[in-house]
Amino acid sequence: MQATNAQVVPVPDQGKLLATAGVSQVEGAGGGGLVPWAVTTGYGSEDSYGFNAHITQLNTQDYQLNTHGIAIGLCDKLELSLAKQEFSGSLAPLNKLKLSQDIVGVKLKISGDLVGDQDNWQPQIALGALFKRDQGVTGLETLGVSRVTQLGAKRDQGTDYYISATKLFLAQGLLLNGTVRLTKANQMGLLGFGGDLHDRYQPMAEASAAYLLNRKLAIGLEYRQKPNNLSIDHEKAYYDGFLAWFPNKNVSVTMAYVDVGDITVFNPKNQHGWYLSVQIGN
Repeated sequence: MQATNAQVVPVPDQGKLLATAGVSQVEGAGGGGLVPWAVTTGYGSEDSYGFNAHITQLNTQDYQLNTHGIAIGLCDKLELSLAKQEFSGSLAPLNKLKLSQDIVGVKLKISGDLVGDQDNWQPQIALGALFKRDQGVTGLETLGVSRVTQLGAKRDQGTDYYISATKLFLAQGLLLNGTVRLTKANQMGLLGFGGDLHDRYQPMAEASAAYLLNRKLAIGLEYRQKPNNLSIDHEKAYYDGFLAWFPNKNVSVTMAYVDVGDITVFNPKNQHGWYLSVQIGN
């Protein structure tokens, strides 16, 4: 009888501390809700891997954003992610508006260790990119609009590049993150890239602060600066205040109150509302 050797995929070791993988950011990367961090998604150690799936819902007075996706972290070094965003309106004249985009993300840790560097001020640092492509516009057929370029965007696809630095003060239960993003994206890319006002990469500042109330519960704040490329969209910065619950390393739930400013000149109302995200993984 001939022996066979079955190849078995190793089980993720979940070697990282609870909550140190962050949650799923609204574009699919590991981090906070609005801002990518230098952490690698999942709880796999440097000898393993981790993965997750997430679904996120953001509702303001007049708009709704749904994001869902998957991500994998390899050897606590490399992160790969796929996400889809779907945006819709509920107030005339944009009550039938629907936008969507696909996002492919990659992130590479280049220095530092979130947990290991407790005896110095060195943060963990990572470089990342988010490749985005719009899937067209629906609901504006009466205006003859079916592509974001007809709303003033220069193109319907683009790439954000970012560098993040994340520092965890473990004894104090405090995490601080700063991110600088080079971007041409209008409303994260949902309204295309570049516009009649600007069509160049601009550095945007982003920041997060989180405090662990206990091992399983964190509160925090985030800020995300935005470009202003389009005449039809006086784009403003995003803000949120969040509460994240980590019952175990397989599930996290994040709730937030979010302010995303006004979306278009057709509805010049400051948009704010609730954000809920559920992540399941390993």
